[in-house]
Amino acid sequence: MIRFLWKSSRGYRLRPWASPYFRWRVETYWGVPASELDNAAMRRFVWRHRDELCRFLHWAGRMGRGRS
Repeated sequence: MIRFLWKSSRGYRLRPWASPYFRWRVETYWGVPASELDNAAMRRFVWRHRDELCRFLHWAGRMGRGRS
């Protein structure tokens, strides 16, 4: 799980709301326009969807272990 977060946030670790990957995921799966994501909007989004995000991270961790 931590491995996925580390790899996917590369280049944007101190400002994840600017990550094209994060913006694409949020816009595609939750419908929040990427142009509206800033620091405050990202924190609200993560708080509201924390259960879903944790399930995704656990899934990504299991998939990563299965491949390595």
